[in-house]
Amino acid sequence: MDNPGDAGFDGAQFDPDAVLWVRGVDYVTGWREASQAAGELGDALTEAGVDVAGAKLRASTTTDGSGVVRLELSPGTAREVAKLVREAATRWRKTG
Repeated sequence: MDNPGDAGFDGAQFDPDAVLWVRGVDYVTGWREASQAAGELGDALTEAGVDVAGAKLRASTTTDGSGVVRLELSPGTAREVAKLVREAATRWRKTG
């Protein structure tokens, strides 16, 4: 999940034939941005020690071409991420 193409990272499989295209909408730029952001998020989760074995990151676009990153986690992993975010927020407020 650390890099495009790794297990759990579905952002690297852009299939232009699998979507409905609207003339004038730049979907590729939005998808590319989402793909890069998904890779960064996967790296950050791994660096934070989150067990991402069952996690899925997906890069896609909305109808207007904006990039979207979808993250699927098990409930346990979601709680682990929530705990890490709360701890980081507490540290940030103390040093703020």
